[in-house]
Amino acid sequence: MITDTTVFGIIGLGVLGGSYAKALSAKHYKVLAVDINTSALQEAEKNGWITEGSMDPSLLSACDIVVSCLYPHTFINWIKEHQDVLKSGCLLSDVTGVKREVMQAVNQQLRKDVEYIACHPMAGRESRGLAYADEKRFHGANFIIVPGENNTAAAIATAHQLAEILGFSRIAELSPEEHDRMIGFLSQLTHVIAVSLMNVADNTHLAAYTGDSFRDLTRIANINEELWPELFVLNKDNLSREIDAFVAEMKSFEKLIQDEDYDRMKQKLMLATKRRKAFNKDQEKGEEKK
Repeated sequence: MITDTTVFGIIGLGVLGGSYAKALSAKHYKVLAVDINTSALQEAEKNGWITEGSMDPSLLSACDIVVSCLYPHTFINWIKEHQDVLKSGCLLSDVTGVKREVMQAVNQQLRKDVEYIACHPMAGRESRGLAYADEKRFHGANFIIVPGENNTAAAIATAHQLAEILGFSRIAELSPEEHDRMIGFLSQLTHVIAVSLMNVADNTHLAAYTGDSFRDLTRIANINEELWPELFVLNKDNLSREIDAFVAEMKSFEKLIQDEDYDRMKQKLMLATKRRKAFNKDQEKGEEKK
């Protein structure tokens, strides 16, 4: 349970770690942060986003709740090398975008007196670094809690409470398997499509003629090339299945065009419009809760 005296720790002051720090400090919580970037620590401390920062992980020994905002493999290695600094009874969480392999690796090596509750704040942006941190990114966004088989009810309840404090509008619980299947379609496939659309040919000479449809579809092609290959590989079974299904649908549509099958093309367009409206309704619900 989070109280007024709860001390938060953040590992990694990038765009998400910085946004967590801003949101928590705005609610007057004590926030400690560790990072290998001294300028990020100094900037965050100068602006009052953190109470104290250090390159030394031992700073986190005073924290009740620690949130890792590291890349998946970096997070796993951090646990292996530095988990001794976490105090007994500490609740550990994360922001990683894939869960099955990360949860398994962390739980296999984590001390028994520290509980890990996996979370995924679905509020990422294309820009990276503390300069782009913004606590408002959480408003209207989804927060996914991914309990493991050994998680306590208290840890799950605390994760819900944290999401509410951060300002998330929609909070849900999914199993690791459900989460990774969902993310393979909603996030990873869409990034692969955007990247592939930009790389299918060098059409940069057409930039002057670009409309909103192209910009909207390729916005996420401005991608973190260090992070996303990790996420793709860690979820390769789900992502590969989604890519196969997408390619099959594209080939199906191509055949309708070649066959000049107007009726079936219209049916596909109408079905797509109908399905897209379901996502519009979900967005409107989030707007109402702001």
